[in-house]
Amino acid sequence: MHPAPAPPARSRRRPGRSRPASRWRLPPVLTALVAGALLIAGCGGATSATEDTPTADGGGAPSGTLRLGYFPNVTHAPALVGLAEGIYEDALGEGVTLETRTFNAGGEAVEALLSGAIDATYIGPNPAINGYARSNGEALRIIAGTTSGGAYLVTRPDITEPSQLAGTTLSTPALGNTQDVALRAWLAEQGFETTVEGGGEVAIQPQENAQILETFIAGNIDGAWVPEPWATRLIEEGGGHVLVDERDVWPQTEGEYVTTHLIVATSFLEEQPEIVAALLQGHLDAIDRTNEDPAAVAEVVAEGISSVTGVSPDTGVVTTALGNLTFTTDPIADSLRGSADDAIAVDLLEPVDLDGIYDLTLLNGLLTERGESEVAG
Repeated sequence: MHPAPAPPARSRRRPGRSRPASRWRLPPVLTALVAGALLIAGCGGATSATEDTPTADGGGAPSGTLRLGYFPNVTHAPALVGLAEGIYEDALGEGVTLETRTFNAGGEAVEALLSGAIDATYIGPNPAINGYARSNGEALRIIAGTTSGGAYLVTRPDITEPSQLAGTTLSTPALGNTQDVALRAWLAEQGFETTVEGGGEVAIQPQENAQILETFIAGNIDGAWVPEPWATRLIEEGGGHVLVDERDVWPQTEGEYVTTHLIVATSFLEEQPEIVAALLQGHLDAIDRTNEDPAAVAEVVAEGISSVTGVSPDTGVVTTALGNLTFTTDPIADSLRGSADDAIAVDLLEPVDLDGIYDLTLLNGLLTERGESEVAG
């Protein structure tokens, strides 16, 4: 079985929707920030804003096209909820056409961003780090956090101690992805050698999440480090149990770690800051909606996954998975840097300077407007 190909870009514009004009204006605190961003773009040698770019005086609506990527995963629940309920469209206004594209893995999303096929995407930390490193720090910026938590090492029930993993085969969703790095780093701390070719004292066999579930149930692998809802499915459908809750691996951040965040192409941020600000407004609203009542949005998330993958996840599983996740705009920057250090330690990343990977200016402007605390990068 191979991962399903990503469907073509789709417009999420629903004709005939009316939106209050107030949603077309940037909050006053952001007006100067957007004006500054436009000035920087004009003075820094980057491509200048097009004629579709609105004025930065707060009097015009954003105008243009936003191509947004996301994954049909529970860890991307705010994106699924925001799209299904028209939250992004409301925030962007009539002048912006929203097109979406889905991905099966972070590497695919990074390639699309680097090639100019999309403008922004929800993505995990390690693929974002890889894209930043490949472009020498130029191609992308993290503009908001999205999801924390929800990753586990689930094993056969008879494996109750790390020492029992010698000679086993474990899986992760993809070589070099966030869970793959976490597993390899944790195994190294336990004294086990692994290789990218699948050798070593513990063999790691990267495969797509649905395949992980199938091979675990069949007894062909002994466990997997996976994000939700796959951890819950390995437990409920495969009879596994949690050997490691990744929250326990992050004492320095009190158990919080970034699972998903929102990134944008640097060129798009410079050329279309008002669209990015409007996207962030929708992002905040989508997180608020998801946090209001996870049980109520579980069906929305399940339907969103089904519409992309053609497979309908059990709503009860989605509800359980949502309860294991925290949806937050805080990018939890210390955990991102920790993930980078882990990837370097297991030879999946060359040393990289991450200074500049965050641009939280627009996000913090919105948080200030809402009376909420700013976040750090």
